[in-house]
Amino acid sequence: MNVNRKMIAGLTVAVGALSLSPVSVSAEETPETNLLQVNTEPILSIPEEFPKQFVYDSGVEIAYPEDGVKGIYVTGNSAGGGRMEQLVELTNNTDLNAMVIDVKDDFGDLTMELQSENEVVQKYTKNYVEPEEMMATLEENQIYPIARVVVFKDSRLAQERPELSFTHDDGSVWANGRGENFVNPFSKEVWEYNVDIAKQAAKMGFKEIQFDYVRFPEGFEHHSKTLNYTRGDYETGDLDDVQQRVQAVTDFVAYARQELQPYGVDVSVDIFGYSATLPEAPGIGQNFSKISENVDVISSMIYPSHWGNGYFDIPKPDLEPYRLVDEYMKVENEVLANLENPPTSRPWLQDFTASYLGAGNYMVYDAAAVEAQIKALNDNGVNEFLLWDAANTYTTGVDYTPND
Repeated sequence: MNVNRKMIAGLTVAVGALSLSPVSVSAEETPETNLLQVNTEPILSIPEEFPKQFVYDSGVEIAYPEDGVKGIYVTGNSAGGGRMEQLVELTNNTDLNAMVIDVKDDFGDLTMELQSENEVVQKYTKNYVEPEEMMATLEENQIYPIARVVVFKDSRLAQERPELSFTHDDGSVWANGRGENFVNPFSKEVWEYNVDIAKQAAKMGFKEIQFDYVRFPEGFEHHSKTLNYTRGDYETGDLDDVQQRVQAVTDFVAYARQELQPYGVDVSVDIFGYSATLPEAPGIGQNFSKISENVDVISSMIYPSHWGNGYFDIPKPDLEPYRLVDEYMKVENEVLANLENPPTSRPWLQDFTASYLGAGNYMVYDAAAVEAQIKALNDNGVNEFLLWDAANTYTTGVDYTPND
């Protein structure tokens, strides 16, 4: 007998959440007096542990890499253009085995058709990628697909729905120094908007959802008192401004992971590397430990070029890729060791040259520089990584398993 798996899942969730228990009655009472007590919990709530037999099946069969994920970042333009063939060839000819592909990018544009009914999603869908064709290529080559969803940096949603963003007294939407708009992490509607996008990506066949920009804007502590925005459920209570932001960001991650359980995907979050070196990053609301407790994978962005001179007592971090990654991993390993159920660590590494740092502060990131970062991870017990290059022009001739 053929049974619709999604229908079963829906019925199971509904029935499981509606618990009916008979009131205790004596033998003398007639059946007419027997009553049922109905649990008032939401009928469609998702259980903490979702039964595996009812997980959504996208039909795309791509296994988690046995030797761990070793991936590259891929823009929507690359995924849907001629460069994709070169990137597939790169993974097939090396130990690389995964791609982090933009589904919702840094502007809030959607790079492919998601079958969403949301009007904002539809308006800003660019169709750079033909989803079925892309997923068939990834499946044929067994390249592990990770959907990158940029969450709270979203100029499109902010401009369309200013009430979901941060505004000045004249009603205009606040922008950072680069002209970028953010939406409000306190808003549950913003949470739902992004998680719905993630669900569509999971249905498409992505095996992991990677949330990026899971934070308030940088330096938000300097703007929090002058901008207009709702704090929603966080308006009341004993938490100060910093802890309100931390709680909102952490709660979003927990919510997203629970909502995505029925789709059988892992959930990962990109996070500033320095967040692991501080109790918390107060302005942006990132607490490394709290976020890590609610994800399957934590991906710290530890590009040597992104650390200030002198961090970890390294005069110029970009010039010492091995030492920078080694020093960072000592800190992260200590933090994760204190968690009951630590996530997989899969840091972002640098495969670009940071010439913007100025003469004497940077070096060309060649194969040796990339290998140095990977070796530092391996020496600290981490064998998964992601490589970032915004242009997707990755260094050739790299040994991605330098300790073997």
